[in-house]
Parts: sequence; C-alpha cells; structure tokens
Amino acid sequence: MGEFELIRQYFMPLARLHGSRSVLLGPGDDCAIQSIPPGSDLVFSIDTLVEGVHFPIGYRPDFLGWRALAVATSDLAAMGAEPACFTLALTLPEVDEPWLRGFARGLGRAAESFGLVLAGGDTTRGPLALSLQVHGLVEQGLAIRRAGASVGDLVVVSGTLGDAGAALDYLDALSPSEDEQCVLEQYHHPQPRLKLGIALRGLATAAIDVSDGLLADLNHILESSGVGANIVRAQVPVSLALARLKGDAAVDYALNSGDDYELCATIPEATWATAPEALKQHFTVVGAIEPAPGLRLDGIDVASGSEATGFDHFRRRA
Repeated sequence: MGEFELIRQYFMPLARLHGSRSVLLGPGDDCAIQSIPPGSDLVFSIDTLVEGVHFPIGYRPDFLGWRALAVATSDLAAMGAEPACFTLALTLPEVDEPWLRGFARGLGRAAESFGLVLAGGDTTRGPLALSLQVHGLVEQGLAIRRAGASVGDLVVVSGTLGDAGAALDYLDALSPSEDEQCVLEQYHHPQPRLKLGIALRGLATAAIDVSDGLLADLNHILESSGVGANIVRAQVPVSLALARLKGDAAVDYALNSGDDYELCATIPEATWATAPEALKQHFTVVGAIEPAPGLRLDGIDVASGSEATGFDHFRRRA
C-alpha cells in the first residue's frame, strides 16, 4: 500500500465524519482552508507524541488514536475554545494495516466525540511518532490565558486527579481489578473538558489543563501571572478507586503525576460564590492565590526544581 492509498482508505473518512462550520477545504489539496467567523479568534496548539516517550511501545492503536487527539484537544478546553478541526502528521515504521485500522478507529471515535474534523496532514516513514495540531474558535477577547490570576482568587480543579498517573503501575496487568480498570480507563481514554472550559469564559481569570501534574501546571499560571498560591492537601480531589489502590499516597499521585487532562482555573471568590451550581459541582476549591511568589502546599514551600517543575524532555534523570 502506498502513501496516498493509505491516506484515502484510513484518514479521508475522518474528514467527512460531520460537517464543519469553518473548514472550507479539507484533505486533498496543497493546503486546507479554514474560515474564521466575524467576531471570533482562532486558537491552535500542536502536540507531538513519540513511542516509548509519550506512550508505551506496543500500545494498542485504538487507544493511541483516542489518546493522541484527546491530549491535543485538552489545550483547547483550557482556553475556553470550541473545537473546529485538526491536522495529523503520522510517522510509521511500516504500513501495518491492522494497526492502521485500529488507530483510525480510535482517532475517528475521538474526533466524533470532541466535535473535530480532519483538515489535512502528512504521512512518512520512520520511528512511530504523531504530531496533531488542533484548531478552535473563541469569541474575540474571551480566550482564557495563563496570565491573569490575581491575589484572592480561588484555585479550582475539575474532576479528580491522579488516576492516569497511577494507571502506569497497571498497564501490564493481565487481569486488572475493578479499581485498576477504573484508573486505566482514565489513562486510555482521557476526556478533554471542553464544555467546562467554555463555561469558564468570563468567570476564570486564568486556566490550564493538568497534563504534567497539578503542582507543575499551577506553577505555570503563577509564573505567568506574577503571583503565588497555597494549596490545601486535604482538599485535593481523588477518586475512590485511587484512594483504595494507593491509600495515603493517593494525594501524592494527584499532586505530582500527569495525564489527567482536567482543568485548573483561578476564579475571584465573589465570582465563585455566584457561579451557577451546575458549573460548581464539577469543580473543587483546592487553594487560593497569594501575593508572595512561589507555590506552597499547606503553607510549606514547594521547592522549584522538584515536584512543581513538571516533565522536561531534555532534563537528565538519575
């Protein structure tokens, strides 16, 4: 099978999953064409995933298809954007049709779920790697940025944290328990919080998706905003499955492990008090923004260069 037949058979159908308000021309030409409606800003982000670095060697292709698009789409959620389209650059060691069928199936299910249409891309030969660029639209001036947190704002997080990090301990389990299956599902099929991100527009002063761990990602907000924060350990939300699996260490997973793709946002206390209950039920208040720079956990400084630095591809590890 050649490159163009590969694209036609496995990826062209993803360009026709559903209509798009803004994609005027999709795969098949030198460039895609996207129309930006009046009064809207275009937001876009790109993520690259490499086998053995971002996902395990031999990882199930349908899981990879979903996970790859979810990881990229989560950035749109953090900005409060509505998803529009995505591009895919896929590097393959060889043409493996069963693998391609599984990957395209998982990718297509994710695209349908997230409201994205494939606008174009590229395929080439080499070590397995994927680059996905996602495009979204947001009303002009309403995109939520990292820089904007103010002293007195509450720090809130959606859902529960730590499951995906704990799942790494069970990826090779032949007969995972019910609790292990629960955390594994969070790793295999993360859910970008698109509706919550849109609902935060006009309420949140800053936001980020939790990809590298709560402490690491909140630290990005603090550095961009020029403020500090204190997090209350006892208020950090964890799932019952994680609590049963990890006991007292569950909160450590929630604070430091990545791949949750929940939202961390800062919201003025008065705004939070009057926010719709339908929104508040999806979030937990875990701390507050403070004037003194730096990140604190129960009032104790979190050392920069440790938990709060997050994953760095180029930092040497012991």
